[in-house]
Amino acid sequence: MTERKYSFETGEKNSFSIVDYVIFAATLLISAAIGIYYAVKDRKKQNVKEFLLAGGKMPILPVALSLLATFMSAITLLGTPAEMYNYTTMYLWIGIGYVITMACTAHIFIPVFYRLKITSCYEYLELRFNKLVRTISTVIYVIHMTIYMGIVLYGPSLAVNAVTGLSLWGAICAVGSVCILYTTLGGMKAVLWTDTFQIIMMGIGLLAALIQGSIEIGGFGRAWEIADKNQRVVYDDFNVLPTVRHTFWSLVIGGSFLWTSIYAANQAQIQRAVSCSSLRRAQIAIWLNAPGLVIILFLCSLIGIVMYAFYSTCDPLKFGLISASDQLFPLFVMDILGHIPGIPGLFIACIFSGTLSSISSGLNALAAVVLEDIIKPYCLKDLRESRATLISRIIAFVFGLVCLGLTWVASQMGSILQATHTLFSILGAPALGLFTLGMLFPWANAKGALAGLLTSVVLLLWIGFGSFIAGIPPIKSPVSISGCNWTLLDDGVMGFNNITFNPTGNTTNITIPSDIDYSSPLTHIYQISYLWYSVLAVVIVLLVGLPVSFITGAQNPSELDPKLICPIFDIVLPCLPYKIRHFLYFGVKHPERKMKEASELAKKDENQESNNDILLSDLSKEIKMSPSFSNNDHQKNS
Repeated sequence: MTERKYSFETGEKNSFSIVDYVIFAATLLISAAIGIYYAVKDRKKQNVKEFLLAGGKMPILPVALSLLATFMSAITLLGTPAEMYNYTTMYLWIGIGYVITMACTAHIFIPVFYRLKITSCYEYLELRFNKLVRTISTVIYVIHMTIYMGIVLYGPSLAVNAVTGLSLWGAICAVGSVCILYTTLGGMKAVLWTDTFQIIMMGIGLLAALIQGSIEIGGFGRAWEIADKNQRVVYDDFNVLPTVRHTFWSLVIGGSFLWTSIYAANQAQIQRAVSCSSLRRAQIAIWLNAPGLVIILFLCSLIGIVMYAFYSTCDPLKFGLISASDQLFPLFVMDILGHIPGIPGLFIACIFSGTLSSISSGLNALAAVVLEDIIKPYCLKDLRESRATLISRIIAFVFGLVCLGLTWVASQMGSILQATHTLFSILGAPALGLFTLGMLFPWANAKGALAGLLTSVVLLLWIGFGSFIAGIPPIKSPVSISGCNWTLLDDGVMGFNNITFNPTGNTTNITIPSDIDYSSPLTHIYQISYLWYSVLAVVIVLLVGLPVSFITGAQNPSELDPKLICPIFDIVLPCLPYKIRHFLYFGVKHPERKMKEASELAKKDENQESNNDILLSDLSKEIKMSPSFSNNDHQKNS
């Protein structure tokens, strides 16, 4: 048996076998088959609720897995291992942010949406503020999700292109077409059940890569030791400066705001939650995401540690084997699993499963908001159910085509993990600020909401694009190229883009540009970590929205529908005496308050009746013991 050689020893990458192509194609076919199955099965149920909300009767498990799969896509599967490889283990702290996110989403935001029985979460904004706020928020969301889907589709296609002979744009068209097919035909049910299948595929692929990678380098303990020696294992960065890319505070606080904007203020997630048959089931489905997200985070992070240990003496990016960090994981899989027919195909299926789940969820969400927030209010107010369902299918189809056309944007955005988080912070987090303003601050009015939203979006766009144009690179951990097979360079086999490296020692992956003025205040603003963008977005909405509301005439809380306001102190401080919590309603007439008053009144009446019974009993005893009662009783007996 000949000894296997890896890419940094041969200069060549392994390629797909026929079995790999079969497994990859089978994954796409299964997803398409699920969509066709539900299209045939529910062909007689031509109504919008069935297409967009699965009839509102979905069980907990598929909803929970779909919530997990929607935004834990190829972005995470490719980006998190690359994050561990290029930087440090500080990123693991974001797991605490996941738990905080689930608590806020399940108990503050989702109950409001669920009790209103709305299809689009932006309907809330018209009920709470006005139609203009609703429309502007919808337009921002449509732009946001369309660009996001382009990034998600490009990422795994790049991975396939890096490890197989399949054309980059061929992969984009194939996967995009399958996703459009089953989302358009099967609706929400197809999306939920394909997401369930796809999250299982993701788990299998990640476990296969972690187990085999650990075997290749002599165990995970060995990998951890190598990473520790080379400055990858870091947990104690508690720096409070916002310009530091990843610290405990930015990952826990910033990560909480970021993921809360994804779960609590994004139509794709809210739509899944309200498809459950009860609020309790929706909350359970959301809470099940906490362990799911943490498990995927740890699996991807451990793979990143193993991946670094594997390439610790020869960085593939410096050696010229790949052109971007997001290709590291696919290359690693082909190196350690390429000799086993079918396993690389399983891995690529795993990556594409993440893509399919994200895009299908996005298309379904876009169909909902465009129909409910744009077409019905402005174009066709009176729609038959069958026609509305048809329009929803057409919307999903059109946005699928637009998504295919926007993948070039993703190719210009660098690291897909940071690019996606930045996008969600700039365009997604202001919506979280808007919902927070509406649900927690009963004095806010429409003018304040609009001013806060637009100010937040404009400032975040300025900071985000300014940072991109300034091109201030983050400091990466050192890598080594001492173990690369440099004889390949002499033979003309490898190309290094006219860059010459010393084939010994360590080097960093970045060169600090000399033309950046680090004394400029703008430079410090552009250096703010992308994880703080979500915090900034929410804070700006509140700091602008509330003063403008009071200046232009604050909303009277007693005139609001209590369903639109979250009784936050009942949730976070239920131990407070009722009188204090009653005061903290600030005049909002919550149903809970009425129930409490009725309960106390009933209890008072019950106590009064009990006291009357005791008094009557005591009085009866006194009468019986009195002399007059005894004499009368004796006379009656005679």
